[in-house]
Amino acid sequence: QVKLVESGGGLVQPGGSLRLSCAGSGFPFSTCTMKWWRQAPGKERELVAVINASPGTNYADSVKGRFTISRDNGQQILYLQMNDVKPEDTAVYYCNAWRPKTMWTATLDYWGQGTQVNVSS
Repeated sequence: QVKLVESGGGLVQPGGSLRLSCAGSGFPFSTCTMKWWRQAPGKERELVAVINASPGTNYADSVKGRFTISRDNGQQILYLQMNDVKPEDTAVYYCNAWRPKTMWTATLDYWGQGTQVNVSS
């Protein structure tokens, strides 16, 4: 059974820090590109950060220099370290595991249930 379970969300003051975690199981975690997305009320889902299997990373311009994505393949956990948070970072954060189709396997595309982050004084 595939599972992606996020944790670590909550209320944080502007300028503060928060670390999100996403525990994966039931799929080949280490071979997947892992992503953090977020969705604020009334807005479309936005890609925040990506870490591939190499691992290489990419970030949205809005979080570059403040957020760090990392992974522990042994524990099958994805992280998002959020520093110097701003009110506009308020959103539900989702982790996503993705691997493209190969000659022998279908595309993998799994999502967690999300964790709420509120940045407010």
